[in-house]
Amino acid sequence: MRRCIELALAGQGSVAPNPLVGCVVVHKGRIIGEGYHKQYGKNHAEVEAIQSVQNQLLLRESSLYVNLEPCSHIGKTPPCTNFILRHNIPEVIIGQVDIFPEVSGRGIKQLSDAGCRVKVGILENECAWLNRRFITFYEKKRPYIILKWAQSADGYIDIERTATTPTGPAWINDSTDLITVHKWRSEEQAIMAGTQTIINDNPKLTTRLYPGVNPIRITIDKHLRLKPALNIFDNSAPTIIFTEKQAQSKGNISFITIDFSADIIPQVLKHLYLLNIQSLIVEGGRKLLDSFICSGFWDEARIMTGQQKLNYGLPAPVLNCKTDSYIDLHSCRLRICKNCG
Repeated sequence: MRRCIELALAGQGSVAPNPLVGCVVVHKGRIIGEGYHKQYGKNHAEVEAIQSVQNQLLLRESSLYVNLEPCSHIGKTPPCTNFILRHNIPEVIIGQVDIFPEVSGRGIKQLSDAGCRVKVGILENECAWLNRRFITFYEKKRPYIILKWAQSADGYIDIERTATTPTGPAWINDSTDLITVHKWRSEEQAIMAGTQTIINDNPKLTTRLYPGVNPIRITIDKHLRLKPALNIFDNSAPTIIFTEKQAQSKGNISFITIDFSADIIPQVLKHLYLLNIQSLIVEGGRKLLDSFICSGFWDEARIMTGQQKLNYGLPAPVLNCKTDSYIDLHSCRLRICKNCG
């Protein structure tokens, strides 16, 4: 099952809105086939693993391990349960029941009713963490939300800005750690930054330093202050602007009108849910991050603390929660927190 999880991770950034799934075929204690879901709309992990077995006659005496319940409905591909039964695999070991309503328990029942031995709940917690984005989306009807910011050793996320401060970010991390940030971006469906951060830093919010698909760029611009010359309008990635004004969507740029007299974050998350966006990384600035923290709409936080000091500037957000882990990166220390509330 650990190998299934390891295989599944190879599909991160390519399979959403599908879950991450890896599969292993075992014959008399030896792995004879492996596979994972590589891309949305393509073969599922079970099909990849079964097809990889050189001697198909061995399948009749084999066990199939998969981290998530095999699908039993017709989606972009035929049901995996039918494919398993067609190859007469006598035993299926499943990490976790699928939360997706069209599957949830039906795949297990179909396999059992056909005489297949089914075991469920192997490394269940690890399997759930692997697909935390998928699970959060269906349980909470919103994307899985990751807060991310970089702060100086003395707790600032930006220099003090004046009218004469040049446009551009105040770098706290080095280029090696920026590659890590771009890798994170490639793993999520959408990325969000505040209007003032976009004005100050003019970020691209893309994965240009790491291979992968650019996330959908999102910001909240109540009065449409952002100028067309900014990088967020360069059409290099789909971009959504939430505003109170009417504006014509064009090319990769979409405008969505929301009610600014009501709570903003729940409205944004509702729209993202309807757009089938399962994960969102929020990269600032301070006001936007505080909005998510105060509302409780966050699941994971990644705080990168650099070695240099800024001495003064914009203080970093305060996150009063238990630290899950610390990781030493190239030029900074990463603190990872989970929202257990």
